[in-house]
Amino acid sequence: MCPRIKRHSESILLEDGTLLAVSGIGDVAATRAAFRLIEAGAQALVSFGLAGGLDPTLRAGTIFLPTEVMDGQDRVLPTSNGWRDRVGQALIASAPIIAGRLLSSSQAIIGVRDKADAFHATGACAVDMESMALARAAASRGLPFLAVRVIVDTAQDALPPALMAATDSGHLRIWRLISWLALAPTNIVDLIRLARRYRIASRSLHAAAAIPSLRDAVIG
Repeated sequence: MCPRIKRHSESILLEDGTLLAVSGIGDVAATRAAFRLIEAGAQALVSFGLAGGLDPTLRAGTIFLPTEVMDGQDRVLPTSNGWRDRVGQALIASAPIIAGRLLSSSQAIIGVRDKADAFHATGACAVDMESMALARAAASRGLPFLAVRVIVDTAQDALPPALMAATDSGHLRIWRLISWLALAPTNIVDLIRLARRYRIASRSLHAAAAIPSLRDAVIG
C-alpha cells in the first residue's frame, strides 16, 4: 500500500526504490515537485495521473502514452521512445492504449466547445496541466521522461463549474462543493457522470502503476 502524502511539499521513497511526489495542480506546483525529486536523486521523471480527452474518439479509462508534450507557446518536448514502448507492451492487455501529442495547458479546459477548439488548433489527443513542467525539468538535466495519463473526462464531457470552484490546489473542498450545488443543482447530473468516469479511469491508473517497466528508465 502506498503511504499517504499529507503535504505537497513531501516526497517519499517507496519500497521498490521509486521516489514519489504529489505536486498538486498546475505548472508551478509540478515544477517544484520535479526538482524536488531530482534533488532527492531521481534518475528519470514520470508524469503520472489523469487527463482530459480532446480527441472525440477517446473514452474514459484509455491509457494515454504521449510521444510528445506541448505547451501553449508551441514548445514541444519528446518522451523517451524505448521506455514508452516497454510500458505500452506491458499494459496492452490491461486497457485501451493510445499514443500521440499531449497538451499541457496553463488553464483547465472545461467546456466541450473549448476542448474541440484545442483539439483542432493543436492536434493534441488529451490535456493536462503538469506534464510540460516535468518534461522541461527532465530535459534541463538530461534525464529520461515519460508521461502516463489516463483519460477521465472525454471530449464530450464539460467539467461541472461547481467542481472546478470547489477544487483548491488539487484538493476537493466538500463544503464549498455543497454550497455551489445548492446554487446550481443541475451540476449534480454532470458530477454523477464524472464520478462514473473517474471509477473507470482509476482502474486503468492502478493497472499502470503496477507494472515494473514504469520504473525502468533504461533507454533501449
